[in-house]
Amino acid sequence: MTDIRTADTQGATLSSTLVTRLRASIMNGELMPGAKLVLDRMRAVYGVSLSPLREALCRLESEGLVEIVDQRGYRVAPVSNDNLAEVIRLRVELECLAAREAILLGDAAWEGRILSTLHQLGRCKRGSRSVEEQEAWEVAHRAFHAELISACRMPLLRQFCETLHDQSDRYRRIFLKDHMPDRDVPAEHAAIADAMIERRADDATRLLRDHIERTGRNIQAALCG
Repeated sequence: MTDIRTADTQGATLSSTLVTRLRASIMNGELMPGAKLVLDRMRAVYGVSLSPLREALCRLESEGLVEIVDQRGYRVAPVSNDNLAEVIRLRVELECLAAREAILLGDAAWEGRILSTLHQLGRCKRGSRSVEEQEAWEVAHRAFHAELISACRMPLLRQFCETLHDQSDRYRRIFLKDHMPDRDVPAEHAAIADAMIERRADDATRLLRDHIERTGRNIQAALCG
């Protein structure tokens, strides 16, 4: 007989794997905004039963990447200027709060991790059309932004920031499908890292705010166009 705890662990692992795969499909545009998610078709594609699939979709719904339709169906969350504006505003407020806390509490090891992730990000080819190289940039970009606030010692705040970063990234990836990357971004990343490490909280939060808001304005202009 299968141990209940083993079965629960296996179910949780399967659900987490599904969340990761579905999130990636939404983020890279394989599942487009507003697309209906047909459960029977998804069960066949992912080779899973209905229970872990529904659990995974509910978790993504809590992250704002999936919406429940008519209490039974699901769809990929649509995009809009209003939603993007809300994401950008919340991301600015929460990441700047987390950054100030990290500056107060971060140690030398934290400084080293910021420099390491910045270096790894700089080695990635952002402008390449190669899917693999673009994905490597995305992973490095996420790691850099996460490390900036990693020392804040506020797990819930970091979780909220991560969710908002996912929301923002989805818009940015859509934008990058038809637009070349902004050449000023590497310089902005370096300036933010320097200000964080040098404990210049006002400069760091100002630079971080400008960085997030400028990306948001570029995407909003593209959506309106």
